[in-house]
Amino acid sequence: MSDYIVSARKYRPQTFDTVVGQEHITTTLKNAIRHQHLAHAYLFCGPRGVGKTSCARILAKTINCEHPTADMEACGICATCQSFNNNTSFNVFELDAASNNSVDDIRELVNQVRFAPQQGKYKIYIIDEVHMLSAAAFNAFLKTLEEPPPYAIFILATTEKHKIIPTILSRCQIFDFKRITTHDIVQHLQSIAAKESIVAAEAALHVIAQKSEGCMRDALSMLDRIASFTNGMLTYPETMKHLNMLDADFYFRLTDQLLSQDVSGTLLQLDETLAKGFEGDVILDGIAEHMRNLLLCKDTRMAKLLDVPNEHKQMYYEKANQAPPNFILSALNLINSSELEYKNATNKRLHVEICLIRLCYLLQAVSAETNGDVKKNFEPLKPAQAAPPVSQKQAEILSSLNAKAELVTEKEPVYNLANDASPKVQETIPPKPITTKTPAPTVPISGNQAPAPSRRISRDFMSNLDAEVNNVASSTAPKKELNTDIVSEVFEKYKEKLHSENKSAYHAQFSTMRVEMLPNDEIRIVTPNDFSEEYAKKERNNLIDFFRAHTNVMVRITTEVKIDEADNLPQQEKVLSKTEVYEAMAIKNPNLGKLKDALNLQIDY
Repeated sequence: MSDYIVSARKYRPQTFDTVVGQEHITTTLKNAIRHQHLAHAYLFCGPRGVGKTSCARILAKTINCEHPTADMEACGICATCQSFNNNTSFNVFELDAASNNSVDDIRELVNQVRFAPQQGKYKIYIIDEVHMLSAAAFNAFLKTLEEPPPYAIFILATTEKHKIIPTILSRCQIFDFKRITTHDIVQHLQSIAAKESIVAAEAALHVIAQKSEGCMRDALSMLDRIASFTNGMLTYPETMKHLNMLDADFYFRLTDQLLSQDVSGTLLQLDETLAKGFEGDVILDGIAEHMRNLLLCKDTRMAKLLDVPNEHKQMYYEKANQAPPNFILSALNLINSSELEYKNATNKRLHVEICLIRLCYLLQAVSAETNGDVKKNFEPLKPAQAAPPVSQKQAEILSSLNAKAELVTEKEPVYNLANDASPKVQETIPPKPITTKTPAPTVPISGNQAPAPSRRISRDFMSNLDAEVNNVASSTAPKKELNTDIVSEVFEKYKEKLHSENKSAYHAQFSTMRVEMLPNDEIRIVTPNDFSEEYAKKERNNLIDFFRAHTNVMVRITTEVKIDEADNLPQQEKVLSKTEVYEAMAIKNPNLGKLKDALNLQIDY
């Protein structure tokens, strides 16, 4: 039991090559040693547990090594290396600035700097947590730090660089350590687990690496703790249980319930989670992270930002295909607002429940806003269907139009309908005879494929075609004489159509509207507010087609907002002045005027 050493100490880096995730710093230090370009003062700054003190010790050991390797690593065999390993070196001094932060401590350090090393080339002073020094201690240290003896090297380490005064920063070479990536921590934990005969699942090590937030010391401590808890068998469920974290299955089930609008199941799952001791803010933060991962899976270019175990990535891709992008973005916005308001909520459980209930109905709200546009974008392209049969009269008209098209002059202005260009005088290619076959759907141009030549049609030809087609439509189908009753009846049928198509949001807004019949086949839709008017504008083209199908009349539809302020606002009573109050009272009681004159009273204006 006495020989046990925690992994954070047992596997502490002893050479530059064993430092994890700081190659930009270790390479620079090794090159400085190789070319004898050592500075007199270094400042190592960065988050906790990323290797600042370890690199300072490795640097102190390497520059005094008698036989460094070709890769500028300490040999570990010479006398100076052995004394350093045994903590008996007289050339390396470590000072904890947290407990030695006074002027006297720095003065004692300055006195030691005057003596040359008894063995080796340099005397190295490692000052950890240097930001804890007092202002007076910093000032006492300035002169020695700026011009030390040639054999003295100072290595300062801190986690809070902003607390160090600028005069100290200007005298040091600054090295910024970065957080260790999750991938590097997982690889390092796998190597240690193999050495310690620990069976660890990759997903479990990935969770430990994420929980450590880039701190290797925390990751090794959690590995020791969970290995003791599981008897050396690290599995994903046991790791999540020991770290008191919600696993990915919880969020996948919750997402399924949100997409299926299962409010009861969502609240029951929340109650089960809260009963296990989880706080509401932890649940909200986890849902936000889960939604972010789903959003990243929507684009292969962002997939590299997905920081989850490899065995969960396939499930994320599958779930991402089920959730529309606008739902995920709206959910992230809603969850973020709930997280910001969580601290100020009096009933925190109710606050989380309201957020989840709103998420359940979010998909329905998003679908109503888009009016099915998202669904249309995802539908595959359908083949063109056969055109309806043409009557004999329509065939005769088309034949006459073809004959007219052949008589178009060669120098007539034409229009490019594809590019919407201005008319140009050029040679006109006689158009092909008009047929009733529906054109094939347009296929997007990809690669270097040249676009199809745009069709040229004369202005007069298009005018004649519109006139003839309108004559056909007017002659083949009888028109109805529009009046207020017919318009209202057709409008009610359109409301029923919206209800049958499950467009609940549109049906609710159209239920508050009414129609007015105006001259020249104009129909005005009166809405109670601007919000309802937007719904009416979106359905304008569909309404025109609907009226044409039921009345054979091409109507013109406009919208207008009318707010009945007289009905909504209460009638306010007039405020009377003091003179008007007196006159009103005098009319009701004439004796009041006599009393005023008898007592010679005046009205207070």
